Amino acid sequence: MTKRPDIDLDDLRRRLIARREELLRLAEAAKEGGKPVELDQTAVGRLSRMDALQVQAMALETERRRTAELARIDAALHRVDVGDFGYCLRCDEAIPTRRLELDPTTALCVACAQGREE
Repeated sequence: MTKRPDIDLDDLRRRLIARREELLRLAEAAKEGGKPVELDQTAVGRLSRMDALQVQAMALETERRRTAELARIDAALHRVDVGDFGYCLRCDEAIPTRRLELDPTTALCVACAQGREE
């Protein structure tokens, strides 16, 4: 595959790295939310234990999503480094530039993402 002239890879790399750093900062700041809920009601304060469990579940799901996005960013940066960026991983066709601008971690063209053959 060849480098796509319609994509500014330097700008894209900067955007991906900036988003990665932002996610890592958020992960560090959110570590408190995923800790186990105390059984002692006085430690929870006004929140009920159910509320605390719900907050914990939401924090864990947020962390799962953050981890998945970090993995997509790392994969996109790898594709940039090896020269595969901008091409569908399934069919090797060029992914539309607008799609990549909206989500630079996109690894599939629209047809493959929808599971159809063209």
